[in-house]
Amino acid sequence: MSRPLPPTFTTAAARERGLHPRELYRMRDDGEVVELSRGVFRRADAPTPTWPDLLAVAHRTPAAAVCCVSALQVHDLTDEIPAEVQIAVPRGHRPPRIDYPPTEVFRFATATFDLGASTVEAAPGEPVRVYGPERTVVDMMRLRLRLGENIALGALRRYLRRRDARPGTLLDLARAMNVLGPVRAAISVASAG
Repeated sequence: MSRPLPPTFTTAAARERGLHPRELYRMRDDGEVVELSRGVFRRADAPTPTWPDLLAVAHRTPAAAVCCVSALQVHDLTDEIPAEVQIAVPRGHRPPRIDYPPTEVFRFATATFDLGASTVEAAPGEPVRVYGPERTVVDMMRLRLRLGENIALGALRRYLRRRDARPGTLLDLARAMNVLGPVRAAISVASAG
């Protein structure tokens, strides 16, 4: 006898609950479940997710953290809409190959990978690992030449205007990630303007 399926689940989780793949695909074809990504499903009767793409990617690669422009969007630090879900994995970790949703993978240093990590509720009761606003701003400053200096500086300015901004934490993370100089200079310019 099969056990109930959680709102979002993988093919492997369905099998562990006694559901044969043939039955799972019948459920998909009948509209009882929706396929979010290859091997990741969501019950049709589950609450609508706020971040369905992040939910799908998190189930495909649990070790990853949502980062960069995707994390900026989660924290309302940009109006940019990334073309791909941006995730980070620790260096040495095999990067996932995900066709849908389109995904861009960054490899971050293992020693600093967990710094500033947090979670966001992608769907009710379903957290997804994401870098917090301070870490995301620091990452954007580190990767500003690759991802766009205007996006990075805009995110920094937007962050500094927030009531919950913690510039000290931002500087501590920048120091730990070896970008203290550029972040401090950008904060000085943003504060002067």
